[in-house]
This record gives sequence, C-alpha cells and structure tokens, in this order.
Amino acid sequence: MTTTVPSLEARLITGERLSGTIYSAGWREAKSASDIVEPATGNVLGRIGLAGPEDIGRASAVAVTAQRDWASVSYEERAKLMRNAASELERSFSDVVEWLVRESGSTRGKAAFETQLSIKVLHQASALASQPQGLVLPAEAGRTSLARRRPHGVVGVISPFNFPLYLAMRAVAPALALGNAVVLKPDPRTAVCGGLVFAALFERAGLPAGLLHVLPGGGEAGAALVTDPNVAMIQFTGSTKAGRLVGESASRHLKKVSLELGGKNTLIILKDADLDLAVKNAAWGAWLHQGQICMASGRILVEAPLFDTFVEALAEKARSLPVGNPADPDVAIGPIINKDQLNHIDRVVKMSIEQGARLAAGGTSEDLFYAPSVLSDVRPGMAAFEEEIFGPVACVTPFVGDAEAVELANRTEYGLSAAVISPDIGRAMAIGDRLRTGILHINDQTVNDEVVNPFGGVGASGNGTSIGGASSIDEFTHWQWLTIKNTPPAYPF
Repeated sequence: MTTTVPSLEARLITGERLSGTIYSAGWREAKSASDIVEPATGNVLGRIGLAGPEDIGRASAVAVTAQRDWASVSYEERAKLMRNAASELERSFSDVVEWLVRESGSTRGKAAFETQLSIKVLHQASALASQPQGLVLPAEAGRTSLARRRPHGVVGVISPFNFPLYLAMRAVAPALALGNAVVLKPDPRTAVCGGLVFAALFERAGLPAGLLHVLPGGGEAGAALVTDPNVAMIQFTGSTKAGRLVGESASRHLKKVSLELGGKNTLIILKDADLDLAVKNAAWGAWLHQGQICMASGRILVEAPLFDTFVEALAEKARSLPVGNPADPDVAIGPIINKDQLNHIDRVVKMSIEQGARLAAGGTSEDLFYAPSVLSDVRPGMAAFEEEIFGPVACVTPFVGDAEAVELANRTEYGLSAAVISPDIGRAMAIGDRLRTGILHINDQTVNDEVVNPFGGVGASGNGTSIGGASSIDEFTHWQWLTIKNTPPAYPF
C-alpha cells in the first residue's frame, strides 16, 4: 500500500497544534486535554485541547464584538475569503483526507468525497454573499418599505463525529459568508478533522481575528454555548436525544435553533426493481461509513415476490466486503467510532434475533470492527425496526402492496430521508408522496447530499428547518423591516 504524504507547507495541522491547544483569539493551550485515538489501531495521534464553559463565555464576548465590523465588510471581500478558504482546502486535500481516515475511521473514498463536498460548500458560500437578500414591499406614496435579511450576530455550531468536516462546514461557511461570527464546538472524538482544520484553514485564508472560535468540549461546553447571551443562534447536528435538550434550552433562552437529528430512514424496493441495482443501492445506503450516517437506510422494505431472492443477494454482498483499517484503499468497512457505539449495535442485533429476526449475514465483531450484517424478517416492535442503529446493519422487512409499504415506512417518529426503487416511476412517486419525510429520492438510496439542496428533516429528525443552498440565507439571517419617508408624518398628538 502506498500513501501520499502531504508536504509540510500543505499540512493544516502540525505537531504544535496537537499538544492540547484550542483556537480562540489565536491558538492557545487549554486547561485540560485528551488523547486523539485512531479507532482502527488504538494508536494515540496527539492531544486535543478541551474547552469549558469559561472558554465559551470568553469566545462569545470576543465574537460579538468582532462580528459588528465583519457585518459591514463588503460582500466581495466576504466572498473572496470563502474562495481563499476553498483554495487552501484544495492545497491541503491529502492532509485533510489523512486526518479523516485516521481520526474518524473513514475509508479513503469516503474521506476524499467528504473533503471535496466541503470545498463545494465554500464555493457555494462565496456565492451566497452576493445573492439578493431583501424585498421591496408595497407602500404609499412618499414612503419606501423594505424587508431585508440581516445576520444574527454570533452563531453557535455543534457538530458530530460521523461526517465531521462536511457537517461543520455546511454551517460554518454560510454563517460567516452572510456576516455572522461563529463559535464551533466539534465532537471531541473528531476534534482535528472537525475542528482544528477549520481554525487553520480560515486563518490561512485571512479571516479577521475573533470571528471564528474552535472549542472542542463535552456536554458542559455545549450547554454553555446554547445558553450564552451573546450567541443568537444554535445550529446542532447530532442525535435526537441530545437535540431535544438543545432545542429545549435554546428555546428557553429565545434563540433561533436549527436541529438536524437522527433518522430511521426507509428504502422501499418494489417487486419490479432490478435485483442487482437494488442490492447495490441497499448495500451503499446501509453500510457506507459503517452505517454511521443520519441518512443511512435503516429500514429496507422489499415487496414480497422479490424478498427471499433479495435477502440472499444482499447477504452474499455483505460477506464479500473487506473489513479493516480504512487506511488500506481496498477496505470497504472501517471501524466503529468507539466501544460504546459498537456495544449499542451488538445489543440491537442480538435483541432483534431474540425477538424473531433472522441473521442472514454478519453479526460478529473484532475490536472496533463490526461485520456488515443483514437482519431478515424484521418486524414492527423489534429493536432493529424501531431504533436508530448507527452501524453496518441492513434490516430487511417484507411487505405486500403499496398501502402496507407506506404504513410501515411511516411507523416511526423520525422523518429525515426516504427512497423508492422501481422502473414504474408513477407508482414509486405515488408511494413517495405519502411518506412523511424531509428528503425523498426515487430510484436511489437514502444517503444523498449535493450542497445546493435544502437539507433537513421533520418529526424527531429535526425541527423542519433546512440548511444548504439558498435555504442557508433563511437559516443564518433574520428579517428586518425598514421604512424610509421623505419627511416625518404629522401625527394627531
């Protein structure tokens, strides 16, 4: 195996940044730190600084002051900075990919795709700065009435471990481009590729000091960010359980909140689907990045005439996929992020088998590697049908007729992504139109995102907000009504 080693000047993160530092008004040593552990090997890659509530408070105070000047900077300058950041990320591409592979357990293909997607986000954000951001409203003679979009001020971003670079970038970049300051709290398990990379990247791009703070930390740091009086908005991506707490606290403090949460997403395969294509879509949707994706195909509903053949083919696919260190380019399935998550996967699989599901493939683990698995005959009420597994487990359920497919798909509190596969587009669309979901794909699987699209879920998958593309303007700015008259009116008293 050969690995491209990035040149020293192309490396965003060097040894001095891996000794317990955080980024807030410059690089500085944190009061506490933790090891950066490579999931595939258990090797320690360095030390990451951990922020506490006091760090959040100091950062937000600096950010709220810096943002006032940033909001008055021309859109051309903000757009240019985003393009600079995109160029820097392109230059450091192999370095960032290496960190995604080693720190987050991504395969090289997934890591390269995530990095490329993040570059696209930066270019998209540069375009946001020059978009029309207001309306001219009807008004009486002598009066101009406008509605214009204004930045919130300081945006707090809490990002997860699974797509750490992209899921933070899709919030950080548009928020900055639209005139906000950002305090980013990445998951401490992926605090380099999901955090320190941002600090180094935007520093090199020329972002003025005080506008971006990168503060990895635990629950106390996150709670402090949500309640901080200087933070006007919270964008949170993570579990539904944590999202409920964030939403409750943010609402109590009268902050705008954007929640992108978990999912139990349904892929429906109709009896006339091409078997090979259906299996490839199901395998990708269920096992990409070890199933640690909010959009993963958590339920695969297969029409009865195709069911047995499909399960057999999908099980054969599972047994053929190489599992191991994702630094190996031939590996398809890498490690689970940590032991707690692996134990959760194992518990759900074993409980579902006890409840009557049939294990057609997998169900075994070694260290943090969980084999791609197929659970057949999964029924409502079973753990695998109800719970978000966040692991490489394909849960396959038979159905008879469109009504049952819709009923099974909608039997969940989640509502993020859904998909239907069939050459009969009319039938597939008719089913899709009845599904409660924020995202719908016909003749594709459930894991999709293209930067220019609005992305968000309903129900327990989110609060109905969307980020991405033009919807980012709606999220990271607020309306202000402005009227202008030639002279003040003469009121009767």
